[in-house]
Amino acid sequence: MDLRTSYMGLDLKNPLVPAASPLTGEEGTCKELEDAGASAIVLPSLFEEQIIKDSQELSHYMVYGTESFAEATTYLPEMEYSYLGPESYLELIRKLKESLEIPVIASLNGVTTGGWIDYARLIEDAGADGIELNVYFVATDLDISSAAVEEMYLSILSETKMTVKIPVAMKLSPYFTSVANMVYRLDEAGADAIILFNRFYQPTIDLDKLEVRPDLALSTPFEIRLPLRWIGILYGRIKASLGATKGIHSHFEVLKVLMAGADVAMPASALLQNGVPHLGAMLTGMQEWMEEKEYDSVTQMKGSMSQRSVPDPAAFERANYLKTLHSWKL
Repeated sequence: MDLRTSYMGLDLKNPLVPAASPLTGEEGTCKELEDAGASAIVLPSLFEEQIIKDSQELSHYMVYGTESFAEATTYLPEMEYSYLGPESYLELIRKLKESLEIPVIASLNGVTTGGWIDYARLIEDAGADGIELNVYFVATDLDISSAAVEEMYLSILSETKMTVKIPVAMKLSPYFTSVANMVYRLDEAGADAIILFNRFYQPTIDLDKLEVRPDLALSTPFEIRLPLRWIGILYGRIKASLGATKGIHSHFEVLKVLMAGADVAMPASALLQNGVPHLGAMLTGMQEWMEEKEYDSVTQMKGSMSQRSVPDPAAFERANYLKTLHSWKL
């Protein structure tokens, strides 16, 4: 059985790529993930705020909004984990390139087109095989238009692509007015991969202490439906690879996103909840299902249930909304 896939120009032995999380920030755990079957590793994000702490340009983001990022430190589960500073981050990349045989993908998280992007070159020099841009921005300013937000994403991608030669992926949130058009524009701007979707960890209000506080809620398998739908719509229509994250908890979700057209499945919450060995269980379950259904390769399966391949393409669009509503019986 051939489990190989290609993602952002990298040849991978299988489609399981652990997403950025505390687990991928430790050299020992990364080695365990490789032994469990990971075909590549995405490191936790290095934040713009960590690179340029004293920049006046970033004063607004240092005061408000830093906890809107999906990997913000106050949302991390209780575990032995220290957020990596810039120099430690580069050193981790160097160590992983010496100890691992699988590709190492770095992650940069920022919201401006400032000098922090130059750090991408240092990441490349440290040996990273690719860079994931985790640009999650919450536009709270009433004067910022959706067009301005979209241009920010495109500018960050373009500047990063001009800075490095290694492949660059863009990780998106689902909150664009036109997801398809945004993906198309990023594809045209040279993105080597599009990852759908980032998770926005929203705070809650503590009624006892009368304060706003972070509230971590890991994903559930139900959340796979959003990336599943959009990957099925986008498959075959863009040049960039497609990565699926959010809601991938078992081999069933892995199989579904591959059939929709994803090149890789990127679990995080499931590994935080169940531990590193769960990745091996996902890989085994995937192989057993493929054998049972007589699939010879991931390539054979990929995109077989995309919008291009199903008899009723409207199931990916508004018709599915109507059918779902009318399926409920009292």
